[in-house]
Amino acid sequence: MHSNRRKLAFAAAIGVVIIAGAAWGIVRIGLGGTAAPRPTLASMPPLAPVTRSSVIVTPVGIALSAIKDALETAAPHDLSDKLDLQIPFLADADVSWSVSRGPLTVTAQADGLAISTALSGAIRAAAPAPGSGGDPRSRDLSGLLGNILGQLGERQSQSGFARDSAGDIRGSATLIAHPVLLPQWRLEPNLTSEVRIADASLSIMGVRLRVPEAVKPLLDRAMDRQVSSLQARLRDDPFLELAAQQEWAKMCRSIPLGTAAPDMPNLWLEVRPTRAFAAQPALNQNAVLLTIGVQADTRIVPNETKPDCPFPAQLEIVPQMEQGRLGIAVPIDIPFTEVSRLIETRLKGKTFPEDKSGAFSATIKSVNFAASGDRLLVSIGMRANESKTWFGFGADAIVHVWGRPVLDRARQMLRLNDVALDVESQAAFGLLGTAARAAIPSLERALADNAFVDLVPVAENARRNLEAAVADFRKRSDSIVVDAQVTDLRFVDVQFDAKTLRVIAEADGTVRASVTSLLPMDRQ
Repeated sequence: MHSNRRKLAFAAAIGVVIIAGAAWGIVRIGLGGTAAPRPTLASMPPLAPVTRSSVIVTPVGIALSAIKDALETAAPHDLSDKLDLQIPFLADADVSWSVSRGPLTVTAQADGLAISTALSGAIRAAAPAPGSGGDPRSRDLSGLLGNILGQLGERQSQSGFARDSAGDIRGSATLIAHPVLLPQWRLEPNLTSEVRIADASLSIMGVRLRVPEAVKPLLDRAMDRQVSSLQARLRDDPFLELAAQQEWAKMCRSIPLGTAAPDMPNLWLEVRPTRAFAAQPALNQNAVLLTIGVQADTRIVPNETKPDCPFPAQLEIVPQMEQGRLGIAVPIDIPFTEVSRLIETRLKGKTFPEDKSGAFSATIKSVNFAASGDRLLVSIGMRANESKTWFGFGADAIVHVWGRPVLDRARQMLRLNDVALDVESQAAFGLLGTAARAAIPSLERALADNAFVDLVPVAENARRNLEAAVADFRKRSDSIVVDAQVTDLRFVDVQFDAKTLRVIAEADGTVRASVTSLLPMDRQ
């Protein structure tokens, strides 16, 4: 009987060891894995092709030296006309004048753009020959005048006049321009002129006769005719429209952006200019400043496109605006498979709590993201262990956590807010009991701290591609220099559908243009 008791105790001990070993083995092997049912995801429509508005505002500086050179070519060098002195004894005399201008100077003044030049010329008078008719006093004095003019060494006239005499004209002329942009892509110069005669004199019979009052109205009329002709030429000149059409065509295209992630296709940024606007010209000491802006629709497309961009017939005139601004909106699509890979790389192998001080710990093995409505579902595969009992129970589990994606603009990150364990996922910890449930806040906190997408590499890639595209504008020619560069890129919005996370970036930059010549190429 005593022997039977020993056998029974030995068998019971073996049974306990077998049961404990089986329990230990089952838990260590993983009980076949414990997984919470995946919540039902809300259906989501695909992301629509996004179109954003981009703006480029370019100050175009037309150098005063370029304006001077163009006017030097267009403005006549010489003017001439007849003069009626209204002197009785020279009523039948032939008096004429001619004036030549000197080099032009172009300066910016408070009242407009001033174009000035010095005037110098001659005034000539020829007395009628004896017997040629006309005023009797002129005929009586013709011989005497002829002798006097002859003594001055003047030449014999071939047109019925006996002799001629010459004098000097000295003065200056100034044009004031108040340029105004017209909606028809033209520049109205609004020219006004002023002539000053410092001296105009004629020596007759040994007497020097000053005649500035007689010469000035004639010069004024001749100048007015030239100014009117010049103003019409400048108003009809299509140089501004032609330059704008050239830059419009360069903007209308698709810009390669490369890929946002290794498993994504090449993307293109389609730029389609739709509106042109400008402020009225301003002046500084070196140039006339035209501020011209273009608004364009921009969107991401998977293939290169050939957008249709009709050039606007009208230029919209607007108040003065910020100069030299480049603002391009860039939507960037990232598949959730890439989002999962990025965050899994950061979380895989981490154990929470990190100091393993609690009765429960979890080591993350995998991370997967899915979208549902306005939230993201994060499915986390983990190895859960309890350390409260000497058995050290553990199991593989898949739990599901909800969170809302938000942009951390300051650090250029996409984070999860409102992180919370799905109710059904708590059942996955059922085997591990109270210790596991007590660790849920720690798990949620760890996920909130580590489940983020660093957008800095994405921004750097987009910025490099945009800079390469903008480099096309930094071209120098014999008559125009354009400089443009990207100075900043930031993220402003986030959208997503069932497969894709989209972040909207805005690129800022500077752009300016300088016109160094307004002459046709064959005259430069």
